[in-house]
Amino acid sequence: MADRASLLADLTAEGDALDAVVAGLEDAAAWRTPTPAAGWTIAHTVAHLEGTDRQALLAVTDPAAFTAALATVLDRLDTLVDDEARAGAATDPALLLARWRTGRAALAEALGAAGEDRIPWFGPPMKAASMATARLMETWAHGVDVTDALGLPVLASARLRHVAHLGVRTRDFAFGQNGLTPPAEPFRVELTAPDGSVWTWGPDDAAQRVTGPALHFCLRVTRRRHRDDLALEATGREAGRWLDVAQAFAGPAGADRPPAGSPGGAGRDQP
Repeated sequence: MADRASLLADLTAEGDALDAVVAGLEDAAAWRTPTPAAGWTIAHTVAHLEGTDRQALLAVTDPAAFTAALATVLDRLDTLVDDEARAGAATDPALLLARWRTGRAALAEALGAAGEDRIPWFGPPMKAASMATARLMETWAHGVDVTDALGLPVLASARLRHVAHLGVRTRDFAFGQNGLTPPAEPFRVELTAPDGSVWTWGPDDAAQRVTGPALHFCLRVTRRRHRDDLALEATGREAGRWLDVAQAFAGPAGADRPPAGSPGGAGRDQP
């Protein structure tokens, strides 16, 4: 994978790409546009990203303070994300956008200066590069919610490789989250990138295989699309089960989003 400087440049670029979308919203009413995440508007989404970046910055720069703060909210982790997004969404959009810009720049700088110690987090502690990858994944995933809300194409670039890589690395975690024993055998993953090149993981001769567009794989592992709406092929029973449960983020997956054209809606997706 990319070195840390390149990874942080991609993290910055992913934030800038979503920033360009929301900065063009004409007024506060546009920020209140509902997203596919039930109960969340565009303002909720940006507020969530701003708040999570702020928490990540604290974890990187003052791990003890983050750990102490986490201990005070352990009894309400199931509602914390919604509560903080709701509070942030009530902020004036211009101020919210300014805070998000300042916070994500500070986080990228802090991650660049961080050492090799693991950083505490709501899930397992992680190193700086993994934190940067997770922040990029979350920024992109919530960006999908925003572009969906506005009827715009999903933002797709070479930066999706980071999201796909995280999706592959979290295979066993996804099985465990669903009470399933992770497969012992390696998988082969072959994904067609936005530029037509092919990204691969795992041995060439693996019996369990997943192939398809990288964008579709990323939409699946962030649970932004139902599997039935994606051109992903699974060879082998375990590979098929993986696509059913795949998730590249910590915490519960939440209800799956329904296939396109079906009635009803899913609950708010993590992360």
